[in-house]
Amino acid sequence: MTQIDDVLAHIDANIDASLARMEALVRFKSISTDAAFKDDCRKAAEWLAASLQDIGFDGSVRETSGHPMVVGHDGDEGEKPGPDVLFYGHYDVQPVDPLELWNSDPFGPAIIEKDGVKMMTGRGTSDDKGQLLTFLEACRAYKAVKGSLPVKVSILLEGEEESGSGSLLPFLEANKSELSKDLALVCDTTMFDPETPAITTMLRGLVGEEITITAADRDLHSGSYGGPAANPIRVLARILADLHDENGRVQIPDFYDGVPELSPEVKAQWDSLPFDGDAFLGNVGLSIPTGETGYSIYEQISARPTCEFNGITGGYTGDGFKTVIASKASAKLSCRLVGQQDPHAIRKNLRAFIKARVPADCSVDFAEHGASPAHSLSPDFAPLKQGAKALQDEWGKAPIPMGMGGSIPIVGEFKSILEMDSLLIGFGLDDDNIHSPNEKYNIESYHRGIRSWARVLAALAE
Repeated sequence: MTQIDDVLAHIDANIDASLARMEALVRFKSISTDAAFKDDCRKAAEWLAASLQDIGFDGSVRETSGHPMVVGHDGDEGEKPGPDVLFYGHYDVQPVDPLELWNSDPFGPAIIEKDGVKMMTGRGTSDDKGQLLTFLEACRAYKAVKGSLPVKVSILLEGEEESGSGSLLPFLEANKSELSKDLALVCDTTMFDPETPAITTMLRGLVGEEITITAADRDLHSGSYGGPAANPIRVLARILADLHDENGRVQIPDFYDGVPELSPEVKAQWDSLPFDGDAFLGNVGLSIPTGETGYSIYEQISARPTCEFNGITGGYTGDGFKTVIASKASAKLSCRLVGQQDPHAIRKNLRAFIKARVPADCSVDFAEHGASPAHSLSPDFAPLKQGAKALQDEWGKAPIPMGMGGSIPIVGEFKSILEMDSLLIGFGLDDDNIHSPNEKYNIESYHRGIRSWARVLAALAE
């Protein structure tokens, strides 16, 4: 028997109670982006603070300019081996629209079985309420069996992750001495597949930018002004087309500064993964890759930078037809960054690229929508090795060191403000429908996620 077999047995024996707590948390309509749900967000925060107190943390609800934070520190003050850790999760969720596409109440969690797999349905089951509870439930089991945790643990649960984290940076700056630990643990990521664990070792950064081109001082009749009058939609379309070459490479000056190539070891491992690029595109009705020439689809979504267009507006977009030349046209862009790319330099060079292509009698305005650097872990990072061993013990196979296509800005902020690296271990799956109707979380993901965190905590203490 290992030193944590009794903890794992306790987790197994009490999984129904853990699922009941997950159901209770999912019932809170904690939609952070909609002011109508402000009270629901607070109730979720209060529930979590009470849960932390129930397992021996000094859990508290902390006020911010937006939705509250939940902070807890383990009440056991004794000296412990291993790093002091800060666990991060978020209790807010995305809106549920369109409601008519849900098969059941988004905030009425239910356990169902589909194709032989048991799962809990509901908004936030996977992103991130179920995920954050895997860690809290591991702590609960440790406390119940051992009376204390193997390492010192603090917890930070945010209420605005799905709406831009407007209060997070000021909160981190104001509470730096309290929250800065040796290591951050983040559970907002996925496994490689339902049987294969993963540790996200590369996380892309983000630059968000909105561009507005203005031409005439008012909308114009296209029969009277079409031809001689500058059309901002045409100007914008030409600029957007210039941002990529025929091989899919981004044309912003110095865009690839700081972009590393994969090590031969990681490339060989990724090339051996059972990842089907044709199926990846086929699942969304596509068949022809359009990313950078010379890189596999998996490399493109995990370890290469991109510049994508997320929305374009201009002119009349209602029903029917209106012959108008708009006075303004706008586009929203997002650049995903890797390696050592500097998000502020990217933004500066992007703006210069666009300004150089705007006609003299037109103008351009910009609006920032976030900037965060990429994150990567060295293969020699000790907690990475410890976490990998713990996951292998639980799942029976070595975890995949994954690159994540999305961005988790908190990881960069932990590094820049709190001066600590992050270990990203999650138990979500690609088919969990996060941000979409019919979100779910597999019961096995939840159960074994709890067991996995118990093993990781033990491993960090060794």
